[in-house]
Amino acid sequence: MKKDINWKRVLIDYTMITLGLFLVATGVYFFKMPNNFSTGGVSGISILLAAVVPISKATLMAIINMLLLVVGFIFLGTSFGVRTLYGSVVLSFFVKFFEDIIPLSKPMTDQPLMELVFAVILPAVGSAILFNYSASSGGTDIIAMILKKYTALDIGKALFCTDALIAVTSGIMFGVTTGLFSVLGLLSKAVVVDNVMEGINISKCFTIITDKPDEVSEFIHSIGRGATKHDCVGTYDNKERFVVMSVVNRAQAKQLRDYIKQNDEHAFVIITNSSNILGKGFRTPM
Repeated sequence: MKKDINWKRVLIDYTMITLGLFLVATGVYFFKMPNNFSTGGVSGISILLAAVVPISKATLMAIINMLLLVVGFIFLGTSFGVRTLYGSVVLSFFVKFFEDIIPLSKPMTDQPLMELVFAVILPAVGSAILFNYSASSGGTDIIAMILKKYTALDIGKALFCTDALIAVTSGIMFGVTTGLFSVLGLLSKAVVVDNVMEGINISKCFTIITDKPDEVSEFIHSIGRGATKHDCVGTYDNKERFVVMSVVNRAQAKQLRDYIKQNDEHAFVIITNSSNILGKGFRTPM
């Protein structure tokens, strides 16, 4: 039986994906390209090629992305992924659009370290949003998909080595300072993406030991979440109690914490963070 498409969910997803692509394009065009920060990927390749080919970086990036799309369709076919196709095309469009309306011939400031921060953070936040919605910006991700399908290589290590080679090459072509900034950006990128993804998906897990399980559960329902209840025995006084478990977002966590503090002063509450929750009502990267 064919499942009905939730068009509202699709619209929200693609709005967030577009926002992620916009952030990636902003970081790449305004901060990476003017400074020749080559931290890997298609943007890094286009920066290197622009030094020897009389074509703009944005145009080279679009050409490489389109070529990789063609290669992806040849080797991956329909398993290529609509969101990867959308990401590759829209990212190339944003970068070329920026080049047409705000042409840059040099960095916007004389503070390369500050510009490196934005060159890393903006694409990292954008990439984290994309990963969170099962999308990508295409580019070298397409190569990774092909290698994963046809080889037994460790794709993560292979891509990191490729990116490292691009970063080192930038030092040869543009000088030691640019090369060191590129390597620093490459090393920072993965850490920032991981931390941003965790921040986006963070949830609060409550384990509540209480004498009032029904009241606590009812309040949890009132803020839009479910709960699991089971009985237990305290080993110190051998009294029977109940454990109520629930997972909520940050705003709901404050409401639940305040409710328990005001209405169940004898409750024992354990609150932990988690960024990997599977189940109805939660979104987590797979």
